Amino acid sequence: MLCLQPFNITRRLTCAFSTKLTNTSSSIGSSNSHTGPIGFQLSEDQLSIQDTARQFAREVIIPAAPHHDKTGEYPTDIIKQAWELGLVNCHIPSKYNGLGLGVFDAALVSEQLAYGCTGIQTAIEANGLAEAPVILAASDAQKKKYLGRMTEAPLMAGYCVTEPGAGSDVAAAKTNAVKKGNKWIVNGQKMWITNGGKANWYFLLAKTDPTANAGKAFTGFIVDADSPGITAGRKEWNMGQRASDTRGVTFEDVEVPDENRLGGIGQGFKIAMGAFDITRPLVASAAVGLAQRAMDEASAYALQRKTMGTPIIEHQAVAFMLADMAIQAEASRMIVWRAGWLRDQNKRNTYYASIAKALASETANKCASDAVQIFGGNGFNSEYPVEKLMRDAKIFTIYEGTSQIQRLIISRAITDAAKQGL
Repeated sequence: MLCLQPFNITRRLTCAFSTKLTNTSSSIGSSNSHTGPIGFQLSEDQLSIQDTARQFAREVIIPAAPHHDKTGEYPTDIIKQAWELGLVNCHIPSKYNGLGLGVFDAALVSEQLAYGCTGIQTAIEANGLAEAPVILAASDAQKKKYLGRMTEAPLMAGYCVTEPGAGSDVAAAKTNAVKKGNKWIVNGQKMWITNGGKANWYFLLAKTDPTANAGKAFTGFIVDADSPGITAGRKEWNMGQRASDTRGVTFEDVEVPDENRLGGIGQGFKIAMGAFDITRPLVASAAVGLAQRAMDEASAYALQRKTMGTPIIEHQAVAFMLADMAIQAEASRMIVWRAGWLRDQNKRNTYYASIAKALASETANKCASDAVQIFGGNGFNSEYPVEKLMRDAKIFTIYEGTSQIQRLIISRAITDAAKQGL
């Protein structure tokens, strides 16, 4: 009878997904990231930036979050303040006047900002998603032009990949680019684009060879948002994260110079997907921030609220719910740290990034839901903070790869590792 030991499968997965990346020169912040044995004690620099983000979230974001949630007003002033503190675009390499932080360090910032409001954090982190393909694949001239400007002023950027009929199935995207002379003519429609109406430029994935398979059919471009032919649709009024600017973006005969092509023709899909190894741990860290906020709000309320003459935190049913929140949040944080650390060591982290994204996003939803339950009827009321957390949490299981897509990636990795061991 064939029997594979769980330890062996785990060891194979660790070996398979800890191999060095082939292109180490394009790593995010590798020069400034901590190297050496894994430890849980943050450095003085890491503690400093974490504390800065924590203080900013509590003093600036939290008081303003209800207003932006109720009105949908874009948090321009808050983002400007965050930019001035170095909490925006923090992984742009120092060569282009950025802080050059690694994924691990950026995750520390992301968690704290999300603790304050994940809508505001998403608006900020959308810059990182758009910038990641540029950091990975752009020429030096492109990086100087487009990353450099992000450090000179509090500008925003957008990642234009998703379409009305192509979310998880990126290969179904229909936006196309046709070469004419030294320009590309782009036509198509993108949907659910964060910072869609606020971006200074977009990373755009467009089909350049309709006959090729997905791996070679698409090419990436950097497109200035003020290019003639670009129309940003209305701001979508979403279930949660309403401070974020989400829109459809239409491209109609938009001319993009070939010098704005990102990488080789047909390499766009690889570049776009490669960015997720960087950004999924950051999305997961934001989910951890929301989960932590839910636990803190529920704990504080449970100390004050009394039933049968005693604070409800003394009731085992409630205490165990809080314990489960802590278990889930701590476990999620640890896998986020591992995924970020691996990427900063120029090691492949796809498997762990997907685990972090799936676990943390579902943790955020469970913690928010349980927080509402602990608040009881008050939790269902918009005058209390936890109903917003519950609405904000849902999108974490959807954007940047649904939980089902993450499980597909994880299960394929397990299958491949198991086959290698037979």
